[in-house]
Amino acid sequence: MQTTTLSFSNLHNHGELFANLFRARKQSFIIQKNWDLPEAEDMEFDQYDTPQSRWIAVHDKGEVLAGFRLTPTTARCGIYSYMIRDAQKGILGGSIPQDLLDAEAPVDDQVWECSRVFVSHDIPQMYRRKVHFKMVEAMTGSARELGATRLIALTGASWPRWYGRCGLEAEAIGRVMWIDDANFQCVAINLAPKMH
Repeated sequence: MQTTTLSFSNLHNHGELFANLFRARKQSFIIQKNWDLPEAEDMEFDQYDTPQSRWIAVHDKGEVLAGFRLTPTTARCGIYSYMIRDAQKGILGGSIPQDLLDAEAPVDDQVWECSRVFVSHDIPQMYRRKVHFKMVEAMTGSARELGATRLIALTGASWPRWYGRCGLEAEAIGRVMWIDDANFQCVAINLAPKMH
Protein backbone atom coordinates (compact mmCIF):
# COMPACT_ATOMS: atom_id res chain seq x y z
CA MET A 1 0.00 0.00 0.00
CA GLN A 2 1.43 3.37 -0.98
CA THR A 3 0.41 7.02 -1.04
CA THR A 4 1.00 9.46 -3.85
CA THR A 5 0.49 13.22 -3.86
CA LEU A 6 -0.77 14.25 -7.30
CA SER A 7 -0.64 17.69 -8.88
CA PHE A 8 -1.27 18.92 -12.40
CA SER A 9 2.50 19.17 -12.89
CA ASN A 10 3.28 15.55 -11.93
CA LEU A 11 0.24 13.70 -13.37
CA HIS A 12 2.26 12.41 -16.33
CA ASN A 13 4.47 10.44 -13.92
CA HIS A 14 1.60 8.39 -12.49
CA GLY A 15 -0.23 6.82 -15.43
CA GLU A 16 -3.92 6.22 -14.72
CA LEU A 17 -3.74 7.05 -11.00
CA PHE A 18 -5.30 10.53 -11.27
CA ALA A 19 -8.21 9.26 -13.40
CA ASN A 20 -8.62 6.25 -11.09
CA LEU A 21 -8.83 8.59 -8.07
CA PHE A 22 -11.69 10.51 -9.74
CA ARG A 23 -13.38 7.20 -10.68
CA ALA A 24 -13.12 6.09 -7.03
CA ARG A 25 -14.62 9.44 -5.97
CA LYS A 26 -17.57 8.82 -8.29
CA GLN A 27 -18.06 5.36 -6.77
CA SER A 28 -17.89 6.76 -3.24
CA PHE A 29 -19.87 10.01 -3.53
CA ILE A 30 -22.26 9.56 -6.47
CA ILE A 31 -22.96 5.82 -6.45
CA GLN A 32 -22.61 4.93 -2.72
CA LYS A 33 -23.79 8.19 -1.11
CA ASN A 34 -26.05 9.29 -3.95
CA TRP A 35 -24.74 12.88 -3.82
CA ASP A 36 -25.70 15.15 -6.71
CA LEU A 37 -22.26 16.04 -8.09
CA PRO A 38 -20.80 16.71 -11.54
CA GLU A 39 -19.46 13.71 -13.42
CA ALA A 40 -17.97 12.94 -16.83
CA GLU A 41 -16.22 9.91 -18.32
CA ASP A 42 -17.09 7.91 -15.17
CA MET A 43 -15.30 10.45 -12.92
CA GLU A 44 -16.57 12.81 -10.20
CA PHE A 45 -15.10 16.32 -10.11
CA ASP A 46 -16.02 19.87 -9.13
CA GLN A 47 -14.93 23.49 -9.43
CA TYR A 48 -12.17 23.01 -6.83
CA ASP A 49 -10.25 20.45 -8.88
CA THR A 50 -7.86 23.06 -10.30
CA PRO A 51 -4.06 23.28 -10.56
CA GLN A 52 -4.10 25.02 -7.16
CA SER A 53 -5.20 21.79 -5.41
CA ARG A 54 -3.33 18.59 -4.62
CA TRP A 55 -4.86 15.11 -4.54
CA ILE A 56 -3.62 12.31 -2.34
CA ALA A 57 -4.30 8.73 -3.34
CA VAL A 58 -3.80 5.71 -1.09
CA HIS A 59 -3.42 2.87 -3.54
CA ASP A 60 -2.30 -0.69 -3.96
CA LYS A 61 -1.47 -2.36 -7.29
CA GLY A 62 -3.34 0.33 -9.26
CA GLU A 63 -6.47 0.18 -7.11
CA VAL A 64 -7.38 3.39 -5.27
CA LEU A 65 -8.28 2.50 -1.67
CA ALA A 66 -8.79 6.03 -0.30
CA GLY A 67 -8.15 9.64 -1.15
CA PHE A 68 -8.75 13.30 -0.51
CA ARG A 69 -8.07 16.77 -1.90
CA LEU A 70 -6.05 19.60 -0.37
CA THR A 71 -6.82 23.16 -1.49
CA PRO A 72 -5.06 26.29 -0.22
CA THR A 73 -7.39 28.75 1.51
CA THR A 74 -5.79 31.41 -0.72
CA ALA A 75 -7.11 29.66 -3.87
CA ARG A 76 -9.10 31.66 -6.44
CA CYS A 77 -10.76 30.52 -9.65
CA GLY A 78 -13.46 32.79 -11.04
CA ILE A 79 -16.03 33.34 -8.29
CA TYR A 80 -14.76 30.33 -6.29
CA SER A 81 -12.14 30.08 -3.54
CA TYR A 82 -12.53 26.87 -1.48
CA MET A 83 -15.58 24.89 -0.47
CA ILE A 84 -16.00 25.91 3.20
CA ARG A 85 -15.48 29.63 2.48
CA ASP A 86 -17.76 29.55 -0.58
CA ALA A 87 -20.47 27.82 1.48
CA GLN A 88 -20.14 30.54 4.14
CA LYS A 89 -20.46 33.23 1.46
CA GLY A 90 -23.61 31.55 0.04
CA ILE A 91 -22.01 30.84 -3.35
CA LEU A 92 -22.89 27.12 -3.26
CA GLY A 93 -26.64 27.66 -3.38
CA GLY A 94 -27.48 26.40 0.09
CA SER A 95 -26.33 22.77 -0.28
CA ILE A 96 -24.16 23.49 2.80
CA PRO A 97 -25.49 25.88 5.48
CA GLN A 98 -23.89 29.36 5.48
CA ASP A 99 -23.48 29.33 9.26
CA LEU A 100 -21.12 26.34 9.17
CA LEU A 101 -18.26 28.22 10.90
CA ASP A 102 -18.05 30.10 14.21
CA ALA A 103 -15.80 32.76 12.62
CA GLU A 104 -14.94 34.05 9.16
CA ALA A 105 -13.36 31.44 6.88
CA PRO A 106 -9.58 31.85 6.83
CA VAL A 107 -7.54 33.05 3.86
CA ASP A 108 -4.01 32.15 4.91
CA ASP A 109 -0.99 30.58 3.16
CA GLN A 110 -0.54 28.21 6.09
CA VAL A 111 -4.16 26.97 6.21
CA TRP A 112 -5.36 24.42 3.65
CA GLU A 113 -8.77 22.81 3.24
CA CYS A 114 -9.09 19.04 3.17
CA SER A 115 -12.13 17.84 1.19
CA ARG A 116 -13.52 14.90 -0.80
CA VAL A 117 -12.19 12.45 1.79
CA PHE A 118 -13.21 8.87 1.13
CA VAL A 119 -12.28 5.26 1.83
CA SER A 120 -13.43 2.71 -0.73
CA HIS A 121 -16.47 0.74 0.43
CA ASP A 122 -14.81 -2.42 -0.99
CA ILE A 123 -12.15 -2.51 1.72
CA PRO A 124 -12.79 -5.26 4.30
CA GLN A 125 -13.44 -3.98 7.84
CA MET A 126 -10.26 -5.58 9.24
CA TYR A 127 -8.17 -3.64 6.70
CA ARG A 128 -9.98 -0.28 7.00
CA ARG A 129 -8.16 0.98 10.09
CA LYS A 130 -4.79 0.41 8.38
CA VAL A 131 -6.05 2.41 5.37
CA HIS A 132 -7.33 5.18 7.69
CA PHE A 133 -3.92 5.44 9.39
CA LYS A 134 -2.16 5.54 6.02
CA MET A 135 -4.53 8.28 4.88
CA VAL A 136 -3.99 10.39 8.02
CA GLU A 137 -0.22 9.97 7.69
CA ALA A 138 -0.42 11.10 4.04
CA MET A 139 -2.75 13.99 4.88
CA THR A 140 -0.53 15.45 7.60
CA GLY A 141 2.70 14.76 5.70
CA SER A 142 1.52 16.25 2.39
CA ALA A 143 -0.05 19.28 4.05
CA ARG A 144 3.15 20.03 5.99
CA GLU A 145 5.21 19.71 2.77
CA LEU A 146 2.88 22.30 1.20
CA GLY A 147 3.61 24.68 4.10
CA ALA A 148 0.39 24.16 6.05
CA THR A 149 0.32 24.47 9.84
CA ARG A 150 -3.47 23.89 9.96
CA LEU A 151 -6.03 22.01 7.93
CA ILE A 152 -9.73 22.77 7.98
CA ALA A 153 -12.34 20.25 6.93
CA LEU A 154 -16.07 19.68 6.86
CA THR A 155 -16.16 16.18 8.26
CA GLY A 156 -18.49 13.62 9.79
CA ALA A 157 -19.63 14.77 13.25
CA SER A 158 -18.28 11.52 14.73
CA TRP A 159 -14.72 12.86 14.22
CA PRO A 160 -13.83 13.04 17.98
CA ARG A 161 -14.16 9.21 18.13
CA TRP A 162 -11.49 8.47 15.56
CA TYR A 163 -9.29 11.59 15.20
CA GLY A 164 -7.63 10.90 18.57
CA ARG A 165 -7.03 7.25 17.69
CA CYS A 166 -5.28 8.42 14.51
CA GLY A 167 -3.11 10.88 16.43
CA LEU A 168 -4.77 14.03 15.10
CA GLU A 169 -5.02 17.13 17.26
CA ALA A 170 -8.23 18.87 16.23
CA GLU A 171 -10.94 21.24 17.46
CA ALA A 172 -14.47 22.05 16.35
CA ILE A 173 -14.74 25.40 14.53
CA GLY A 174 -18.47 25.23 13.77
CA ARG A 175 -21.78 23.69 14.80
CA VAL A 176 -22.98 20.16 14.02
CA MET A 177 -25.20 20.26 10.90
CA TRP A 178 -27.34 17.71 9.06
CA ILE A 179 -26.28 17.71 5.38
CA ASP A 180 -27.80 15.25 2.88
CA ASP A 181 -27.47 12.00 4.81
CA ALA A 182 -25.48 12.62 7.99
CA ASN A 183 -24.29 15.05 10.66
CA PHE A 184 -21.22 17.09 9.72
CA GLN A 185 -19.03 19.62 11.49
CA CYS A 186 -16.14 21.90 10.52
CA VAL A 187 -12.90 21.11 12.30
CA ALA A 188 -9.40 22.55 12.37
CA ILE A 189 -6.50 20.10 12.51
CA ASN A 190 -3.30 21.40 14.04
CA LEU A 191 -0.18 20.41 12.09
CA ALA A 192 2.35 22.56 13.97
CA PRO A 193 5.07 20.44 15.56
CA LYS A 194 4.52 19.83 19.25
CA MET A 195 6.89 21.65 21.60
CA HIS A 196 8.52 19.37 24.17
